[in-house]
Amino acid sequence: MLSHADKSQVAGLSRFFKCGKGQYGEGDQFLGIKVPVTRSVVKECWRTTSFDELEECISSPYHEARLAALLTLVEIFAHAKKDMPLRQRCIDFYLSHTAHINNWDLVDLSCYNLLGTWLLDKDRSLLYRLASDGKTIWERRIGIVTTMQFIRHGQTDDTYAIAQIFLEDSLPLHDLLQKAVGWLLREAGKRDLNRLRQWLMPRAATMPRTMLRYAIEKFSEEERSHFLHLRDTAK
Repeated sequence: MLSHADKSQVAGLSRFFKCGKGQYGEGDQFLGIKVPVTRSVVKECWRTTSFDELEECISSPYHEARLAALLTLVEIFAHAKKDMPLRQRCIDFYLSHTAHINNWDLVDLSCYNLLGTWLLDKDRSLLYRLASDGKTIWERRIGIVTTMQFIRHGQTDDTYAIAQIFLEDSLPLHDLLQKAVGWLLREAGKRDLNRLRQWLMPRAATMPRTMLRYAIEKFSEEERSHFLHLRDTAK
């Protein structure tokens, strides 16, 4: 990864991932490596990467090194297939390093391929705890985005149930959580648009606007206007 560093890309990536003072990625550091390059490194190295090396990378101050660690973990997990102890080790590693999964791309490119796949035939209460009691917005985002894997298998109950947790939040919801919840609701709606419509109807008036806007993105213009009107006139 270090050999692919490109200083000319650092400033742009820092702006894109909001690393300025007071922003959600404040203090993060970049090597200037774009995702396709990171993926090519992972493709070349994942078979021979040890967990000690993953530990070194996930703890790196550099964003791209942490992403490489997560994408490598996804590959190890995916290819373990019937090796349940190795898969369990991948999940344990992931959950014990959430402090280093500290931006939206690190969450979105790892959680549902790891946790989502692992939990397809298991108890999912972990996700509810992360969504409601996560120590950071990133842990909370893991709680909802992981359900993408369930949606892809035709299972949408957890997405709606976890979305409800965010709706009941007593504090203003961070924009990145609003977007995540709205995005997953929209994905659930692709499976059953009428269910999404019925779920939104009694809730639209009190939903954060960004969450609602993302959730109804695939509705007709007329329906989008209707739901936004419900929300705006209730304020």
